[in-house]
Amino acid sequence: MTLRLPRPDGSLYAYTPAAVPRPAPGGPPPASRAVFAAAHVVADPLTGATPGGPAVLDWDATLAFRRHLWAHGLGVAEAMDTAQRGMGLDWPAAAELVRRSGAEARAAGGRIVCGVGTDQLPAGASLDEVRAAYEEQLEVVQRAGARPVLMASRHMAAAARGPADYATVYGHLLSQADEPVVLHWLGPVFDPALEGYWGARDLDAAAEMLLEIIAAHPGRVDGVKISLLSAGRETALRRRLPAGVRCYTGDDFHYPELIAGDDPADEPAAVGSGFSDALLGVFDPLAPVAADAVRRLDAGDTAGFRALLDPTVELARHLFAAPTRFYKTGVVFLAWLAGHQTHFAMVGGWQSARSLPHLATAYRLADVLGLLPDPERAEDRMRRLLAVHGVTA
Repeated sequence: MTLRLPRPDGSLYAYTPAAVPRPAPGGPPPASRAVFAAAHVVADPLTGATPGGPAVLDWDATLAFRRHLWAHGLGVAEAMDTAQRGMGLDWPAAAELVRRSGAEARAAGGRIVCGVGTDQLPAGASLDEVRAAYEEQLEVVQRAGARPVLMASRHMAAAARGPADYATVYGHLLSQADEPVVLHWLGPVFDPALEGYWGARDLDAAAEMLLEIIAAHPGRVDGVKISLLSAGRETALRRRLPAGVRCYTGDDFHYPELIAGDDPADEPAAVGSGFSDALLGVFDPLAPVAADAVRRLDAGDTAGFRALLDPTVELARHLFAAPTRFYKTGVVFLAWLAGHQTHFAMVGGWQSARSLPHLATAYRLADVLGLLPDPERAEDRMRRLLAVHGVTA
């Protein structure tokens, strides 16, 4: 049977689902790269939660999805942007998420890192309040047994007067951490409120400040997550990282080439790693194919790795199209189509953040890639969503 899918101009076209799901074997964690999927959360749609109010999660479905990621060998990046931090997931719910996922990781033997931010603060917080908020969240994450990811903070961006304030606050936090942390550079394309992070609007100057902070605290930084959607900038920064400091790509546009790494003939001497590890929101819907692809890198099969991941970039670029911060809507939508949850609802009501044509294209691209384990169920759910919007067969 065919579906009538909408185009952005409002016209409809006939689409026949591929109905060929891709095999999705589980396996051990990839060995040649550290790979984390930033995981979404599943809202509880049967409560009276409203936009702007406390987040209410379906804990069983939320934790089951983490077990799905671990079963494929991926690590979980918890309570980060993909989990709607700053877009519906408030700090009390995030703290509970960290505690529950930390316990689940121990039981499953899965790898986990967790976001540390300042989202418990009101607007206009002082620099001292920003530091204290980071410390509060750092303690929760460390008690949960997870590696901390010091997330870029809107409050920090608003309160800092220049690079020296970043050096002071991050230096203090690095000295407080029980283990090396991941630093997080989320560019303004993901969140306009982070413009000028590290004390400079010029990205080259910002990169210099970040490198200075890392150099001033040897052994305290496990890696840096770079989310600038610029492969060139990430590669340039990666080549300047100290030995032993990972570059975790957060580039959902260029991840295959960044994870594959430099051609050895082109790689400069006396640099850090020639490739990026991964901490990606797009690996939430791509988990089975991403894990399979990186295991091919483990075997030295770069061509096989690219053959699996390169075709997924069109879907990734669609999901992360501007306004990029709304990519979470497409991620949750695909989780619903794939059967990881029984509904398409999000905390804060953000299921409305993308248009029906956008979602229809996401469905088509995921179907072609074989990412929907039960094509008939996915087709039925897509058909019902179309009917709600007045599109009938």
